[in-house]
Amino acid sequence: MNRYELIYIIDTVLEETTRKELVEKYTELLKQNGGEIEKVDDWGKRRLAYAINDMWEGWYVLVTFKSEGELPKEIERNLENNDKILRYLIIKLEEKKQSVKPRPVRVAPIAAPEAPEAEKPVAEEPVAVETPETPAE
Repeated sequence: MNRYELIYIIDTVLEETTRKELVEKYTELLKQNGGEIEKVDDWGKRRLAYAINDMWEGWYVLVTFKSEGELPKEIERNLENNDKILRYLIIKLEEKKQSVKPRPVRVAPIAAPEAPEAEKPVAEEPVAVETPETPAE
């Protein structure tokens, strides 16, 4: 089974009960045709990027589901025939495969603990040593 995401935009003129019935209709259609719905996410009313049928707002719904390859075509056919749906898009989700090996974890060397102030050796100050002057011959 493949994973898909379906997002569709519903006309905002519809009442809330009609909109919920429409969302329920498409989730039932997915289930009846052998799809497994993972989640239905209602994004709510949002501004469109451009006007569709002289409307600047739409109600967004995102559905994530698993199904065989024929079901998205059937869903698209049903969405296309409904004049209450402004736009729709179905995409196939790809599983992320890593072809690069992960880097090994490098462990930082542990520094030796420092001695407390009392135990530290006191640095000696240089002492001036006088040398006897020898007469130059």
